[in-house]
Amino acid sequence: MILTSQSETKVSMAMRQTPLTCSGHTRPVVDLAFSGITPYGYFLISACKDGKPMLRQGDTGDWIGTFLGHKGAVWGATLNNEATKAATAAADFTAKVWDAVTGDEVLTLAHKHIVKSVNFTQDSSCLLTGGNDKIIRIYDLNKPEAEPQEITGHTSAIKKALWCNNDTQILSAADDKTVRLWDRNSTEVVKQLSFDMSVSSMEYIPDGEVLVITYGKTIAFYNALSLDMIKTVDAPASIHSASLHPDKDFFVAGGDDFKLYKFDYGTKEELESYKGHFGPVHCVRFSPDGELYASGSEDGTLRLWQTAVGKTYGLWKCVLPGEFSCLIPNE
Repeated sequence: MILTSQSETKVSMAMRQTPLTCSGHTRPVVDLAFSGITPYGYFLISACKDGKPMLRQGDTGDWIGTFLGHKGAVWGATLNNEATKAATAAADFTAKVWDAVTGDEVLTLAHKHIVKSVNFTQDSSCLLTGGNDKIIRIYDLNKPEAEPQEITGHTSAIKKALWCNNDTQILSAADDKTVRLWDRNSTEVVKQLSFDMSVSSMEYIPDGEVLVITYGKTIAFYNALSLDMIKTVDAPASIHSASLHPDKDFFVAGGDDFKLYKFDYGTKEELESYKGHFGPVHCVRFSPDGELYASGSEDGTLRLWQTAVGKTYGLWKCVLPGEFSCLIPNE
């Protein structure tokens, strides 16, 4: 049976979104990140206030392992592109680097306050951290005994710090209601955005140099190099996180009203909204292949959602004909 694009749209609309629920955490899930696509698929790491970040198979949500060692809530987590290294940021005043294959702790990087954000360079040689002491730090992972390079300027806690422009620049968002673009070598501010309220999340898309920022009910898109605004979209509720699809056809967002929203990136039209979580949505990210997006919530779960409802992918099996439905085996 060959479906035209119009038929595909009708089929998708007729089918019910059935998210995969990933349990295991005991407190709110506050951050998540995908690896790149590896020979073994892609992977998903989650940060949770239970202090136990978890690694999962990205397309199925199957649990692989838990990184044990933090003594406080974990606020940030990331994987390198190859999914060989993980990094976590925690309330115990440390960032940790892990071997993502064995689960072993590789490094503990002591800070002076709660750490909120961790991000690897593309070659995994350096780690960027940010947190409540208002300082951005760059650690050379090949010289773990060396003091980190420090970048100061923010006047409140840093929520997110990300490499950009082929790791030559850094983007940071803080509770001082600013987003700043820094030069890595000079450590000077290149550009700055100021807002009327704190930024709730920030995503950087290297392909096309797009920066996605959320604050209040607004999802804003900027050129990451110039910080020129591309467009803004207002959502029905306060938004905590948003993610742009790799093809830039649409984006998803979640926040206070427990829902996941999907918007057309070109027209800014709301396409769909789904309620599956039982608490506010703290984080949402598309998978590297764009086939699904993951959300983390106050309810302690992660959920995986299909980008194209009804497609056979991962654990989703499409059943035709008859009443359209998507089945998840062993649920």
